[in-house]
Amino acid sequence: MIWRDDIDSLAFQPAGHEGFCMVHRLALRTLLGHVPVPAECLAYFAANQARFEEAASRKVAARRLAAGDNFHLTSRDIEGQ
Repeated sequence: MIWRDDIDSLAFQPAGHEGFCMVHRLALRTLLGHVPVPAECLAYFAANQARFEEAASRKVAARRLAAGDNFHLTSRDIEGQ
């Protein structure tokens, strides 16, 4: 996982997928309840990686994304709604 300043997002490559998944700071703000700095976003991801991976898998399957497609997750995706 990395922080991408150019798009103000956390980026990671989900297991079994060649593309990257981005999670914007605003989505993380919703999950954390405050505007987080990049280090908090990365720490939150590390502590909740399984949730992010599950959400990414659901989105890849639901959208039938090609192996190398990049995509975004919203807070709703991560919360499972």
